[in-house]
Amino acid sequence: MTHLALLRGINVTGKNVLPMKDLARMFADAGCSNVRTYIQSGNVIFGTSDEAGKIAQVVTAKIEKKFGYRVPIIIRTSEQLRATIRGNPFLKAGVDEKWLHVYFLAYSPNTAAIAALDPIRSVPDAFHVRGQEIYLHLPNGMGQSKLTNAYFDSKLSTTCTARNWATVLKLSAMME
Repeated sequence: MTHLALLRGINVTGKNVLPMKDLARMFADAGCSNVRTYIQSGNVIFGTSDEAGKIAQVVTAKIEKKFGYRVPIIIRTSEQLRATIRGNPFLKAGVDEKWLHVYFLAYSPNTAAIAALDPIRSVPDAFHVRGQEIYLHLPNGMGQSKLTNAYFDSKLSTTCTARNWATVLKLSAMME
Protein backbone atom coordinates (compact mmCIF):
# COMPACT_ATOMS: atom_id res chain seq x y z
CA MET A 1 0.00 0.00 0.00
CA THR A 2 1.19 3.52 -0.78
CA HIS A 3 1.48 6.01 2.07
CA LEU A 4 2.42 9.63 2.53
CA ALA A 5 4.52 10.81 5.46
CA LEU A 6 4.19 14.50 6.28
CA LEU A 7 6.97 15.72 8.55
CA ARG A 8 6.42 18.87 10.56
CA GLY A 9 8.90 21.68 10.91
CA ILE A 10 11.90 20.55 8.91
CA ASN A 11 13.98 22.78 6.64
CA VAL A 12 11.97 25.85 7.63
CA THR A 13 14.02 29.07 7.83
CA GLY A 14 17.20 27.09 8.33
CA LYS A 15 15.90 25.15 11.35
CA ASN A 16 15.79 21.38 11.70
CA VAL A 17 17.79 20.84 8.53
CA LEU A 18 17.22 17.39 7.10
CA PRO A 19 18.47 16.50 3.60
CA MET A 20 15.83 14.65 1.62
CA LYS A 21 18.33 11.99 0.51
CA ASP A 22 18.97 11.15 4.18
CA LEU A 23 15.25 11.09 4.89
CA ALA A 24 14.56 8.79 1.93
CA ARG A 25 17.35 6.47 3.08
CA MET A 26 15.82 6.29 6.57
CA PHE A 27 12.49 5.17 5.10
CA ALA A 28 14.22 2.63 2.86
CA ASP A 29 16.26 1.32 5.81
CA ALA A 30 12.99 0.94 7.75
CA GLY A 31 11.83 -1.51 5.07
CA CYS A 32 9.85 0.79 2.79
CA SER A 33 9.79 0.43 -0.99
CA ASN A 34 9.51 2.94 -3.84
CA VAL A 35 10.53 5.82 -1.53
CA ARG A 36 10.22 9.28 -3.08
CA THR A 37 10.42 12.76 -1.60
CA TYR A 38 8.85 15.97 -2.81
CA ILE A 39 10.40 19.38 -2.16
CA GLN A 40 12.44 20.08 0.95
CA SER A 41 9.60 20.39 3.47
CA GLY A 42 9.35 16.73 4.44
CA ASN A 43 6.96 14.92 2.13
CA VAL A 44 7.75 11.23 1.66
CA ILE A 45 5.78 8.79 -0.47
CA PHE A 46 6.52 5.15 0.26
CA GLY A 47 5.20 1.65 -0.02
CA THR A 48 5.02 -0.76 2.88
CA SER A 49 3.23 -3.90 3.92
CA ASP A 50 3.96 -3.01 7.55
CA GLU A 51 1.82 -0.73 9.69
CA ALA A 52 2.70 2.80 8.56
CA GLY A 53 2.49 4.22 12.10
CA LYS A 54 5.30 1.91 13.15
CA ILE A 55 7.40 3.09 10.21
CA ALA A 56 6.83 6.68 11.35
CA GLN A 57 8.02 5.79 14.87
CA VAL A 58 11.17 4.13 13.51
CA VAL A 59 11.99 7.09 11.27
CA THR A 60 11.29 9.60 14.06
CA ALA A 61 13.79 7.75 16.26
CA LYS A 62 16.37 7.66 13.44
CA ILE A 63 16.03 11.42 12.88
CA GLU A 64 16.41 12.12 16.57
CA LYS A 65 19.49 9.91 16.81
CA LYS A 66 21.22 11.31 13.73
CA PHE A 67 20.15 14.98 13.82
CA GLY A 68 19.29 15.56 17.49
CA TYR A 69 15.70 16.75 17.19
CA ARG A 70 12.30 15.07 17.30
CA VAL A 71 9.94 15.53 14.35
CA PRO A 72 6.24 14.66 14.31
CA ILE A 73 5.27 12.54 11.31
CA ILE A 74 1.66 12.36 10.14
CA ILE A 75 0.67 9.51 7.82
CA ARG A 76 -2.00 9.37 5.12
CA THR A 77 -2.90 6.72 2.55
CA SER A 78 -3.54 7.63 -1.07
CA GLU A 79 -7.28 7.15 -0.50
CA GLN A 80 -7.23 9.43 2.54
CA LEU A 81 -5.44 12.10 0.52
CA ARG A 82 -7.97 11.81 -2.32
CA ALA A 83 -10.78 12.16 0.25
CA THR A 84 -9.06 15.29 1.61
CA ILE A 85 -9.05 16.78 -1.88
CA ARG A 86 -12.69 15.88 -2.53
CA GLY A 87 -13.75 17.29 0.85
CA ASN A 88 -12.36 20.81 0.53
CA PRO A 89 -15.33 23.13 1.20
CA PHE A 90 -13.52 26.16 -0.19
CA LEU A 91 -13.30 24.61 -3.66
CA LYS A 92 -17.06 24.21 -3.72
CA ALA A 93 -17.34 27.91 -2.83
CA GLY A 94 -15.12 28.89 -5.79
CA VAL A 95 -12.19 30.27 -3.76
CA ASP A 96 -8.91 30.81 -5.65
CA GLU A 97 -6.74 27.74 -5.01
CA LYS A 98 -3.57 29.77 -4.49
CA TRP A 99 -4.89 30.84 -1.06
CA LEU A 100 -5.81 27.35 0.12
CA HIS A 101 -3.90 25.24 2.66
CA VAL A 102 -4.59 22.12 4.68
CA TYR A 103 -3.51 21.23 8.19
CA PHE A 104 -3.19 17.46 8.48
CA LEU A 105 -3.98 16.34 12.04
CA ALA A 106 -2.46 13.37 13.82
CA TYR A 107 -5.79 12.67 15.55
CA SER A 108 -9.40 13.65 15.03
CA PRO A 109 -10.38 16.35 17.51
CA ASN A 110 -13.50 16.09 19.61
CA THR A 111 -16.62 18.05 18.77
CA ALA A 112 -16.44 20.29 21.85
CA ALA A 113 -12.87 21.35 21.04
CA ILE A 114 -13.85 22.18 17.46
CA ALA A 115 -16.85 24.21 18.65
CA ALA A 116 -14.57 26.22 20.97
CA LEU A 117 -12.34 27.45 18.12
CA ASP A 118 -12.57 31.19 17.41
CA PRO A 119 -13.94 31.65 13.85
CA ILE A 120 -12.86 35.31 13.76
CA ARG A 121 -9.39 34.84 15.26
CA SER A 122 -7.68 35.98 12.06
CA VAL A 123 -10.07 37.83 9.76
CA PRO A 124 -10.22 37.60 6.72
CA ASP A 125 -8.86 34.06 7.11
CA ALA A 126 -11.32 31.19 7.36
CA PHE A 127 -11.14 27.54 8.30
CA HIS A 128 -13.23 24.37 8.35
CA VAL A 129 -12.39 21.34 10.47
CA ARG A 130 -13.41 18.05 8.88
CA GLY A 131 -12.22 14.77 10.32
CA GLN A 132 -8.43 14.83 10.52
CA GLU A 133 -8.01 17.93 8.36
CA ILE A 134 -8.40 21.66 8.76
CA TYR A 135 -9.07 23.41 5.48
CA LEU A 136 -7.81 26.98 5.35
CA HIS A 137 -8.51 29.97 3.15
CA LEU A 138 -5.72 32.48 3.83
CA PRO A 139 -6.08 35.44 1.43
CA ASN A 140 -3.15 37.27 3.05
CA GLY A 141 -0.94 34.18 3.10
CA MET A 142 0.16 31.71 5.75
CA GLY A 143 2.79 34.05 7.19
CA GLN A 144 0.22 36.70 8.11
CA SER A 145 -2.34 34.36 9.67
CA LYS A 146 -3.02 33.75 13.35
CA LEU A 147 -4.36 30.33 12.39
CA THR A 148 -1.07 28.65 13.24
CA ASN A 149 -0.28 25.05 13.97
CA ALA A 150 0.49 26.07 17.57
CA TYR A 151 -3.03 27.52 17.90
CA PHE A 152 -4.75 24.44 16.52
CA ASP A 153 -2.48 22.01 18.39
CA SER A 154 -3.26 23.66 21.71
CA LYS A 155 -6.99 24.06 21.14
CA LEU A 156 -7.60 20.63 19.59
CA SER A 157 -5.10 18.59 21.63
CA THR A 158 -3.45 17.13 18.55
CA THR A 159 -0.45 17.71 16.29
CA CYS A 160 -0.78 19.17 12.82
CA THR A 161 1.34 20.07 9.84
CA ALA A 162 0.37 22.34 6.94
CA ARG A 163 0.70 22.04 3.18
CA ASN A 164 -0.43 24.47 0.53
CA TRP A 165 -3.06 23.28 -1.91
CA ALA A 166 -0.66 22.96 -4.87
CA THR A 167 1.54 20.63 -2.79
CA VAL A 168 -1.47 18.55 -1.73
CA LEU A 169 -2.47 18.09 -5.37
CA LYS A 170 1.10 17.25 -6.46
CA LEU A 171 1.50 14.68 -3.67
CA SER A 172 -1.77 13.03 -4.63
CA ALA A 173 -0.65 12.82 -8.27
CA MET A 174 2.67 11.32 -7.22
CA MET A 175 0.88 8.65 -5.18
CA GLU A 176 -1.14 7.41 -8.18
